[in-house]
Amino acid sequence: MRFSYVCSDCGTRFETEQIMYRCTSCGSDTDGTFQRGNLIVELNREDLASLKKQDHVNAFDFFPYTVPDPQAYPVGNTPLASSPRLSSQYGLPNLSFKLDGQNPSGSFKDRASQLIAAQAAASGEQKVVLASTGNAGSAMACAGAAYGLEIVLFVPATAPVNKLMQSVLYGAHVIPVAGTYDDAFALSIAYTNEFGGINRNTAYNPMTIEGKKSVSIELFEQMGRSIPDVVYVPVGDGVIISGVYKGFSDLKAAGIIDRVPALVCVQSSGSDAISKAWSSGAYEPLREAVTTADSISVSSPANGRMAVRYINESSGWATVITDEQISEAQLELASQAGMFAEPAAAAAWAGVKADRQKIVDRFGSDAEVVVLLTGTGFKDMKAFDGKVSIPPSIEPTVAAMRSYIAAL
Repeated sequence: MRFSYVCSDCGTRFETEQIMYRCTSCGSDTDGTFQRGNLIVELNREDLASLKKQDHVNAFDFFPYTVPDPQAYPVGNTPLASSPRLSSQYGLPNLSFKLDGQNPSGSFKDRASQLIAAQAAASGEQKVVLASTGNAGSAMACAGAAYGLEIVLFVPATAPVNKLMQSVLYGAHVIPVAGTYDDAFALSIAYTNEFGGINRNTAYNPMTIEGKKSVSIELFEQMGRSIPDVVYVPVGDGVIISGVYKGFSDLKAAGIIDRVPALVCVQSSGSDAISKAWSSGAYEPLREAVTTADSISVSSPANGRMAVRYINESSGWATVITDEQISEAQLELASQAGMFAEPAAAAAWAGVKADRQKIVDRFGSDAEVVVLLTGTGFKDMKAFDGKVSIPPSIEPTVAAMRSYIAAL
């Protein structure tokens, strides 16, 4: 599909389909607040309008690049699950969970990596460079293994070992950095400038947002060509929630739907820069982000301004929860719904629990609520240290079994 770029902040339009990263008018502005100059991929209106005639649509219909051999890296079409137990317990009969931990590398980040791989194929490029705290890196490494791309990955040395090991096993060049994600990000940009390759960094490459919009188009079809009232999204740098908005916005621009659902930004109280910006209007980075949910631990969100804009345009809001609430939500999802989610993903469910009355007051007790579970719990098993444990072994005798059962 034909496309151009528009700056989310200053509105400058770029009529080109060449690779672009930031707005050349305002992208270099630095004043200590959230970065400016992130680009929106704007699809051709005539191409969009033609999709209204189709009985069914899929994400590929809305992509600016053709995905090569989709079955080599089968991203998306993840289940939309229900939980009768949680629906009954919280009085939300139309509650659904989008299980994006069932993507190839185990996280939502496969959606962005799929489109970056398509961008690389269209550009004749064999190398992709990025920084990541884990999920984006393992997703891009997975795509690299599927398509034969060279992946250069800069990661904070403190990133969860499960995620780093994934990337190593997929064959990426993993470069641990004795510093923060921001340090790794800066090195990845310096690497691209000096040694080339496509930079996949979240928000820096606008195609990361464009790839993530696929979830909204899937939801539309999975829900019988309708949309929910509200979608709960775990938020760190603001790219996932922007991608969710972009998918619904493109469906609306095509004349297929008439509104965008309310999007709720859920953040940990120790990493709530976007929530604070939404409530105050001041785009101030945090001095430090501290949360056990590493995938949403961000002090200066790379896509914060766009995320705030889209929360407002969707008539959504921001909800802040604690790490304790995240942990409780994670254990509840596993034990009450059979859904094994990493802490960042469980944050979205914690947000619904905190907002239950607000949802009913605004949308009614029959509200269509979707919770975006962005990653599998196997991504970060250390999150369970000190919270659950394996029972001690017993002797292989009937007497030992009876004694054990009696003590329960």
